[in-house]
Amino acid sequence: MTVPQDVLELLVARVGQAAPRLPGAGALEPWRRTRLVCVDGPAGSGKTTLATQLALRFACQVVHLDDLYEGWEAGPDGGARRFGEWVLAPLAAGRPGRYRRYDWAAGRYAEPHDVEPAPVLVVEGCGAAARQVDPWSALRVWVQAADDVRLARGLDRDGDAARDHWLRWMADERAHYAAERTRERADVRLDGLGRVTGAPAGAGAW
Repeated sequence: MTVPQDVLELLVARVGQAAPRLPGAGALEPWRRTRLVCVDGPAGSGKTTLATQLALRFACQVVHLDDLYEGWEAGPDGGARRFGEWVLAPLAAGRPGRYRRYDWAAGRYAEPHDVEPAPVLVVEGCGAAARQVDPWSALRVWVQAADDVRLARGLDRDGDAARDHWLRWMADERAHYAAERTRERADVRLDGLGRVTGAPAGAGAW
């Protein structure tokens, strides 16, 4: 899913209007602080494509929670927790974050990646806008597509042998989102075609 240019411009404007919340109020000069953009939603909805568009526009880093999950069986909760521990906690203390990419094929952690403080940081994946991230997020974007569309996209990428994994993951993420109420808490909601479907009252241009 590629977000239309007008929607991308609205997202960029919302990020610019938001207060930077990392590392924390008054911790550093405003120009050295970070706006965290969280792109969340079920697998296969188009989060990665949107995150790439935002990263190109802001010339910023993207953290993919796919790199922080410990495989299919672990579900989405661990990715959000590790993002908090390995990336957000150091950034909140004014230090660079660091995580190791999980290699799904090898079943172990691989090379490290540094996350330096920057004007904008994008995180995308199931759990990117979990409640624990709220104190630091500048913008929470929810992206959702129909289940059959998402499954088709996933199997096109991973092969039909991954069908059982995908079905289990889809069940796990439903439980995650029911507990987190991520869609309801999002600042902006998009469909699988990148169109705005909703935002809270008082959201300005939305």
